[in-house]
Order: sequence, then C-alpha cells, then structure tokens
Amino acid sequence: MLRWALIFLIVALVAGALSLGAVAGTAAWIAKVLFVVFIVLFLVSLVAGRRPPVV
Repeated sequence: MLRWALIFLIVALVAGALSLGAVAGTAAWIAKVLFVVFIVLFLVSLVAGRRPPVV
C-alpha cells in the first residue's frame, strides 16, 4: 500500500511539473488517502501484535 502511495505521489509531481493541475490534484489526493490508510493499518497491526496469545 505504501508503494502505491509513493507511485501516486510521483505521478502527482510529474503531472504538476507538466502543468496538468487536475491530474496532479487527483493523484496527490489518492496518495494522501493511501498513506493515511497505510498508517492506520500499521498502527492496528502494531497494537494487535503486542497482545499475549489468547488461551
């Protein structure tokens, strides 16, 4: 998921450099959403991994 966020960030940067504002804005928004989802899933996995096993 982090890989896709970075890919969309690169697409947004290239589109911004080529003056394609709508494409750059959309790609940047998608990159932000994917990054937030990645952070949330990462934190959930950290918390879930610290629990002792249920017997």
